[in-house]
Amino acid sequence: MAIEFFPYISFRGNGRKAFAYYQSIFGGDLHLESYPEVAQGEDNPFPFTPPKDALAHGLLDAGAVRITGGDGIGESLPSLESNVYSFMLQCETVAEAEELIAKFLESGSTVLMPFMKAPWGSHYGQVKDPFGVMWAFHAE
Repeated sequence: MAIEFFPYISFRGNGRKAFAYYQSIFGGDLHLESYPEVAQGEDNPFPFTPPKDALAHGLLDAGAVRITGGDGIGESLPSLESNVYSFMLQCETVAEAEELIAKFLESGSTVLMPFMKAPWGSHYGQVKDPFGVMWAFHAE
């Protein structure tokens, strides 16, 4: 079975800004589509009326990191205080993790747990980005 797994993140109307933010950290190719682009000329094939300029679908492909998502609509708007999902980044080295954490912190993220040697022997830490997503970092 050939399965790939990558997260889908719902944003509070700021999906374009979030994807640009993630691309600034991870690099990669970014593809964004509005609802009119997804509808391909049909009047409104959706069972709802999307807000003007809402992000229907985004994909950031940065190799080992792939993120998909879009703007939540109506009752599907996520809470920025939710810890329903978080993402773990397994880094090859402590220096690589520290470099990524620095990129997050320089662009508005906050430390939830300092990156340091954990009781199990590896290094571990957490940040929360400006969009409410928690990122955990692990390195041997």
